[in-house]
Amino acid sequence: MSNPVESPISNPGMRSHTVQLGGRKIHFTEAGAGPVVLMLHGGGPGASGLSNYSRNLDAMARQFRVLVPDLPGYGRSSKSAVDDDLFGDLAASMIALLDALEIRRVHVVGNSLGGGCALRMALDHPARVMRMVLMGPGGVGISQGTPSDGLKRLLGYYAGEGPTLDKLRRFVCEDLVYDASSVGEPLLRERFEASIDPEVIANPPLRPPKDPAAFMRLDFLLDPRLASLHHPTLVLWGTEDRVNPPSGALALQQRMPACDVFLFSRTGHWVQWERAREFNAAVLAFLDADGRERSGL
Repeated sequence: MSNPVESPISNPGMRSHTVQLGGRKIHFTEAGAGPVVLMLHGGGPGASGLSNYSRNLDAMARQFRVLVPDLPGYGRSSKSAVDDDLFGDLAASMIALLDALEIRRVHVVGNSLGGGCALRMALDHPARVMRMVLMGPGGVGISQGTPSDGLKRLLGYYAGEGPTLDKLRRFVCEDLVYDASSVGEPLLRERFEASIDPEVIANPPLRPPKDPAAFMRLDFLLDPRLASLHHPTLVLWGTEDRVNPPSGALALQQRMPACDVFLFSRTGHWVQWERAREFNAAVLAFLDADGRERSGL
């Protein structure tokens, strides 16, 4: 296993690294100092860690050492496809990253696909996770009923005619956000260009499973371990989420012993983007709760 390799980045407050983990490279950005927060992005076409958390990283880095990786298949990480156990594979890759960096325990913040990865990390490696923040996490009730239109568009992005800017624009503006005016054309074009990388097209990171039973295996609500997951957890969900239904928030709260839920009105799948100010304040307060308690505040 190699040491992190430095690579240039425009913002002097951030450091960019790439780590070789077995047959995969994992790229991540680091900022700040203090307790470690691992921020895991969603799985939409063209996604990456920095694009997902561009409105949150500066605020988080004022109090924490923040690690923002590109999950396998995305950004500047290896484009090798994950195995059939999607969330388990992603969780194992993030635990391997922490091992390489000699980090024992972290807070984990996860959006959509990253939220499913965060949950699986806590279930498979409970001693490695302190607190969790989950925004519209994937895999919650996924086997129950028909997949949402947003999830169908996500999984079908590389099908049919293949990726197009119009398909990308519709997914981002109709499924990720409630108010499309918050999304500029440069962001759409950046994500589209990332989504048509030849390595990505050869190995799309998310596509419909061939085996319908895969949805059963991915559904966290069917995992009995949720009831013994005592990690303090904050679930943030937009009431207008068209990818992962917001009913998943209360379903998690009913099953997890220490789960708080905030529902954001007139907000889509991208809570951390559309409601960045409230998101940053709520997450910082939640993650710093132990420090405030020790200070008697």
